[in-house]
Parts: sequence; C-alpha cells; structure tokens
Amino acid sequence: MNKIGQRQHDILEYFLIHKKELCIEDLYFELGISRTAVQEHFSALETAGYIEKNGVSKTNGRPIVLYGITDKGINYFPKHYSWLAGLMLEDLLETISVEESEKYMRHLGTKLATQLSDQFEGKSFDERLKTLMVVMNELGFVAKQATNEKEQICVQACNCIYHDLAQKYDQICQFDLALMGGALDRPIQQSLCMAKGDAICEFSFSEVHE
Repeated sequence: MNKIGQRQHDILEYFLIHKKELCIEDLYFELGISRTAVQEHFSALETAGYIEKNGVSKTNGRPIVLYGITDKGINYFPKHYSWLAGLMLEDLLETISVEESEKYMRHLGTKLATQLSDQFEGKSFDERLKTLMVVMNELGFVAKQATNEKEQICVQACNCIYHDLAQKYDQICQFDLALMGGALDRPIQQSLCMAKGDAICEFSFSEVHE
C-alpha cells in the first residue's frame, strides 16, 4: 500500500464521503489551501492510482477536469474484518483433521505466493528476499532479514498476525512456510515460533549459489 500524507488522506476521505466526481476547485475551498497545493495532491493521488480523471465539465466556457475515486482509493481505508476471518478459520479448523488443516494452510500460502508471483519473477534470490520482506510487512508482520546464531541468513518476525489462533492450532504456521517457500522458491524451515513460547518467529532456508 502506498503511504499518503494527512492532507491527501483528507482529500481521499472527502471523495469517499461525497460519492461524486470532484474538481480541484471543490477541494481548495473546502480544505482552505491553495489551488496549487490541491493540484499537487491530486497529481500524487492520481499517480498512486487512488483517483482518476473521469471527464471534463465546462463552466463559463472553461473546461474543468473531474476526478473520481478508484477501487484502490476505496480499498485504502481499512475494513477491519480480521476478526471475521479469524472466526471463520477457527470454525474450519475445529471441523477438519490436523492433516487436512495443514494441507489447507499450505494451499492458502501457496495460492498467495502464486498471486504475488509477478513481484518475484525474474529476480535473484537476494531480490526475492527483499521483496518478501515488503510483502510480509504489508500483510501486517513486523519482519526483517537477519542472521541467526548459526550465521545463516533468515527471516525473523517480531509478531504473529494470528497469534491467538496459532497458539491453539500450530498448523497455521504452514501458511507462512508455504508463502515464503513459494516466494523464494526454496524449502523453508521454522526454527523459532512465538506460539510455542519463543520471543520471535524465525524461518531459515538452505544456502543458495547463483
């Protein structure tokens, strides 16, 4: 997700609330800032894909460009449905066997890695690893590339985005393993797990020679 400033957030929220096409003139009166400043914010939001030009209106013979919020702009605002996903996942894990749930979590991790494959395709292992850190942090992990006690390059996560569930169903960790394995195209081993009492989650992989 592209980060935007508070003023751009306010502009995007204005689009969301009013549910109509807007022009630069609509906003600089509303926000009390200069037309030039609004134009710069519109340009940044358009470049990021949050708003788009939807046509032109003529007022007193002068063409006025109209903008509308995009799906990406709408989805910028958090939906807070993680509780529902957790409830559904817990209900599922209670009704299937451990083996089936492990297979299901691996399926989900592999599916996500496949959906993100264009971000990793054609990259070296080091580039894939850096991209994976970006992806994991966008998913809500606080993750970083590190070197473990065995002097191996590894991935360390300081949090677990489904910690409560993972304490009850450790097969959930198969999702992480499948996602990272698919993204890096390498077998992954989990050496530390917060759900089992460790301070962090740590994932290592075999050395590669490219």
